[in-house]
Amino acid sequence: MRLVIAAVGRLKDGPERVLYTRYTERVNATGRGVGLGPIELRELPEGKASSRDARMNDEAERLLARTEPPCWRILLDERGKALTSQAFAHMLRDIRDRGEGTAAFLIGGPDGHGETARQQARQAISLGPMTLPHGLARIVLAEQIYRAVTILSGHPYHRD
Repeated sequence: MRLVIAAVGRLKDGPERVLYTRYTERVNATGRGVGLGPIELRELPEGKASSRDARMNDEAERLLARTEPPCWRILLDERGKALTSQAFAHMLRDIRDRGEGTAAFLIGGPDGHGETARQQARQAISLGPMTLPHGLARIVLAEQIYRAVTILSGHPYHRD
């Protein structure tokens, strides 16, 4: 199953991009064995509208346009369900086993997700109760995807 991270905002060159790339390269190298990967990053510029709601709606429409069906959309949101690493791995396994060709993770802009994105997502998950900068959220997500690959393959990277 292909994996897409669709995110509002750009990850700048430097340590954040290096770390993100480290985990995505690991997924791309080892994920095939468990039917996950490659990971594709789709970055979108932040909305320019003057009101918060207009920005969120514009960004939501553009995120959805970059993750056209058929795909399983997963919203990253502070109000989403918090998962353990094991549960996250099992979620990806279950989506893969349903025969989905692509799972797309949606990361909104600084104002959050517009209602359209919430309605179109199949599920919403949280990386935790704290607000993370968008670049760091991508790194944490990429690492958790890599961890899921290792859990599903029985690799010792993840220890219970």
